[in-house]
Amino acid sequence: MAPLPAVREPITAVQTGKLATDLEAALSYAKAEKAPNTRRAYETDHRLFVAWCEARGIPSSLPATPDALAAFLAAEAEAGRRPSTLGRRLAAIRYFHKLAGLPTPTDAEAVKATLRGIRRSVGSAKVRKAPALAEHLKAMVAASSDTLAGKRDRALLLVGFAGAFRRSELVMLDVADIEENEAGLRVIIRRSKTDQDGEGTIIAVARGSVACPVRALNEWLAAAGIESGPLFRPINRASKVSQNRLTSRSVANIIKKMAGAIGLDAAMFSGHSLRSGFLTSAAASGASIFKMMDVSRHRSVETLRGYIRDAELFKDHAGAGLL
Repeated sequence: MAPLPAVREPITAVQTGKLATDLEAALSYAKAEKAPNTRRAYETDHRLFVAWCEARGIPSSLPATPDALAAFLAAEAEAGRRPSTLGRRLAAIRYFHKLAGLPTPTDAEAVKATLRGIRRSVGSAKVRKAPALAEHLKAMVAASSDTLAGKRDRALLLVGFAGAFRRSELVMLDVADIEENEAGLRVIIRRSKTDQDGEGTIIAVARGSVACPVRALNEWLAAAGIESGPLFRPINRASKVSQNRLTSRSVANIIKKMAGAIGLDAAMFSGHSLRSGFLTSAAASGASIFKMMDVSRHRSVETLRGYIRDAELFKDHAGAGLL
């Protein structure tokens, strides 16, 4: 299989001495343009396109022809890929063409028309996962075991819910990012999906009476003997705590497992369920949309309207009492 393209060198001067060192640093910064998760996803998508081209005897995937790319989209659609997935495949192919300094075939009308036709034919509605609501979290915590893994999972879910964390933010937390006070926790989020430059922000995680994220986190850290470094870590079968971080996928798996344990359909839950569950629960309890934004860090009120609408779907319904 053909290797993935390297980042195109931004300077064409002779690479000797100190210049070579500076060029190496420049290439490293260029690669850091995309978040690690985004780059990994793009690399996977591009590899799939390369493999598809090789399997069909297409001589070149870089540069790719619009016809080849349109055929690839059609083949992926026939294999059951969603339009949102195909859109990401195109973004990856466009990205690697730009890195190589090549024209982007994704802009061709034949490619755009193919994707539009796929969306029209199969639909482009997202499959919505269920929010893990406050009552779900309380039940999950009550049903969890008191093992080391159980303590970790309780802390993970309660902190993730109470801070409306994205799973990528949750796994990147360190002990040094947490400060406890009488009201709860001050948490530093050093980098997020909407803060790629790493300016950082501080949010508050409030204490709870029935299921307290502060108490759960302290119990996990004490039991695991964690004093510094990653907050949430893997545990092996011998109950040994790793020095590494949990992955984003692990967060999703833990949520699914705990949802299934209380009789919910695990397939309906995802890593986003904690964040969406907090927002939906807060909206249902009448929280101010601006206070919700303080925790969730949404930049647009419009983005939050969906959560509020879900929470108030039957409130003051126009058809109430008509039948």
